[in-house]
Amino acid sequence: MKYATSIEIALPRQKVVDLISDPAQMPMWLRGLVLHEPVNGVHGQLGTTSRVVFQVGKQRMEATETITRLEPADLHAIPSSVAVHYDREIVGAGMWQAQRDRIIDAGPNTTLWESESEFRFDGLLMRLMGRLMPGTFRKQSRQHMQDFKAFAEHGTDVSQEAN
Repeated sequence: MKYATSIEIALPRQKVVDLISDPAQMPMWLRGLVLHEPVNGVHGQLGTTSRVVFQVGKQRMEATETITRLEPADLHAIPSSVAVHYDREIVGAGMWQAQRDRIIDAGPNTTLWESESEFRFDGLLMRLMGRLMPGTFRKQSRQHMQDFKAFAEHGTDVSQEAN
């Protein structure tokens, strides 16, 4: 299953990149995040592998995330003509995901975040869930982007909300 989503954020691109790449800020906009810790490498660097744990209601999901593309490698003082590419591979029980994000300067105080998601499922239950509920995955991706936008633009913190 593949899909794409995008959102405009009313902030300069460098500010968006700084916020989205700061691990201390992740729980404030990444709904349900319990843990995101590097097990090999340094957070936000190419090749880093991290343990990621989400809690959604009573359901707990653990996965391994590997950064597969990061361009430019230095996320500070990026020229406006250069798009930031941040790709990850996420592997969990019965699931593989490729997440490809582009953060684009869309104006002096506007940033476009484009995201492509690709999922593959193992096991009968996971494959069935992927076929019957593709909208759930899109909805969750869209929710993460909207939460980030609200956090970046207004300081809205979703870490204390019920999942």
